[in-house]
Amino acid sequence: MDKNIGEQLNKAYEAYRQACMDRDHAVKELQQKTENYMQQIREQQEKIELQNSIIAELKSQLAALNANR
Repeated sequence: MDKNIGEQLNKAYEAYRQACMDRDHAVKELQQKTENYMQQIREQQEKIELQNSIIAELKSQLAALNANR
């Protein structure tokens, strides 16, 4: 009977240990994906800011052309 209980405890501990390792791996993977997405967002925001400044410059050039007509 004691041997059976010991085996069950070992199996339960191994399952717990594996679950903890799986959780830790999932947390690391989620952190990495979050960092990657945040970097992509920053890059896209920089592109948007650049495009907005180009649009503003083109609008001012267009306004100057229209004023000269």
